[in-house]
Amino acid sequence: MNVFGLRDRLIQDYASYIRSFIQIRDERIRELVEAELTGGLLWPEPLIQLNPAFEPGLRIDQLVAEGVLHRECERAFRINKDVGDGQSLRLHTNQEQAVRVARTGANYVLTTGTGSGKSLAYIVPAVDHVLRNGSCRGIQAIVVYPMNALANSQLGELKKFLGLGYPDQRGPVSFDRYTGQESDEEKQRIMSNPPDILLTNYVMLELILTRPDERRTLVQAAQGLR
Repeated sequence: MNVFGLRDRLIQDYASYIRSFIQIRDERIRELVEAELTGGLLWPEPLIQLNPAFEPGLRIDQLVAEGVLHRECERAFRINKDVGDGQSLRLHTNQEQAVRVARTGANYVLTTGTGSGKSLAYIVPAVDHVLRNGSCRGIQAIVVYPMNALANSQLGELKKFLGLGYPDQRGPVSFDRYTGQESDEEKQRIMSNPPDILLTNYVMLELILTRPDERRTLVQAAQGLR
């Protein structure tokens, strides 16, 4: 597939659509508008960027061997679990650095490129924390997303790591999404039995802090967060 040819066809289709409902009687204005459209006013030139290869770091099993991560992380964070036991996940260097900093208990901010695995930089430390402290001790991590789409995507990732390879798809760390998309039955279940890791968004987090039922259950269950 020629990506530039695809772009040209897309622009032509879009231009035809735009021109289909523009009817300007004044000749001077019509000529000006047509010149601007022809010059690409509504569609920029193609942008070509290099896709960086992020520096590889250690594998999860190597960090487990060092004692940086709980031994159960080696079982959870594997790829291709649907093919035998799968393979230990290799982190990027930025992810490994974040995991190491988190293990010290220090606060950290990770700024890195798209596709560099920022999610694992907090999911791995959160899971490790729960494994070391023990599950079923209330909410031990709250992940706040700006959009539900991200929360939904990360819910799928957690199911992959903390579900696949375990009996009944239930791993050693529990998690749930609480973003307003859930049914009343699901909300009641979560409030009655709060998970170790709670995925939410900033709007729902504010509601959790102000609604009596959520304050009595979820906020109470999250006491002692670091």
